[in-house]
Amino acid sequence: MTVTPTSADFRYALAPFIDFRDRQACERVRAISRDEITRHDNPDFRIAVIDDGQTFYRRFAEDLVGRIRDARDAGEQFVAILPVGPMPQYRIAAELINRERLPLSHVHTFNMDEYADEDGNTAPSTWVGSFRRAMWEHFFSLVEDDLRPPEGQIHFPTGATATTYSDQIAELGGADACYGGIGWCGHIAFWESHLAAEFDGLDDYLAAGSRVVDLHPMTIMQNALHSFGGDWSWVPPRAVTIGPRDIMGAKHRSLWLDGAIGGGVSWQRFIARLVAHGPVSTAVPGSILQLARTDYTLLGDVADDVTIQMA
Repeated sequence: MTVTPTSADFRYALAPFIDFRDRQACERVRAISRDEITRHDNPDFRIAVIDDGQTFYRRFAEDLVGRIRDARDAGEQFVAILPVGPMPQYRIAAELINRERLPLSHVHTFNMDEYADEDGNTAPSTWVGSFRRAMWEHFFSLVEDDLRPPEGQIHFPTGATATTYSDQIAELGGADACYGGIGWCGHIAFWESHLAAEFDGLDDYLAAGSRVVDLHPMTIMQNALHSFGGDWSWVPPRAVTIGPRDIMGAKHRSLWLDGAIGGGVSWQRFIARLVAHGPVSTAVPGSILQLARTDYTLLGDVADDVTIQMA
């Protein structure tokens, strides 16, 4: 049985660990249908839905490779902030790069985050869950040696560079494109929802750069679900991440939401709506994207209506 959720007959407080507390906003965005989800008051915040998974990842890859190609043709460098998840687009991108013999000597990449232990020490590439390891296995090692960017132009955050990583990006003129997704609590990279409590206003929040953060409980569970076989004990407690300064300082933002787990279930349907159609709030980090030129692409399962499913 599938029913549309309503709170008219049962009122209750949100769980204490949830940072965004505006119930009316939650109810409003929850009711946004798939047919309505691509409409937005800001014409520069462009929402698209792609139903087919293969097409979704190919479009992601083509966007990245196209921007790399355009920069090469213009004789310019290309600086990209890259996520680890989703991953299928990177293999496609490597195939496109190799097929057309597209050199990446002008490309500088900055991975947006990396797991860290309780003391802020980032995971080594030898650890199976390392983002550095994942990027080399699924992207950089697949690009032919003579086409790959110089290793000194492939950057990953570490505990030692946590507070200077944003400066490294800024020294290159900021990112030309910031790619990424949206987490269950609304994060981009690992910039978590509970960090809102540290800032007095939006201006200070938007100026915040890279740092070590504690992972939100929802992030621990989300990553356990899609990366660690459901084992929350395997997910590290902290991370080094870029901040709003880096996201909003990019010339373009390209977000790709594919949070479907099969069987018609997606953990991302509600948060995709809250980020795109809720109020701009520091308690929903991704909502700041509404303030800037952004492409926001949803896999079809993510765009589907938010409903309660009872077997």
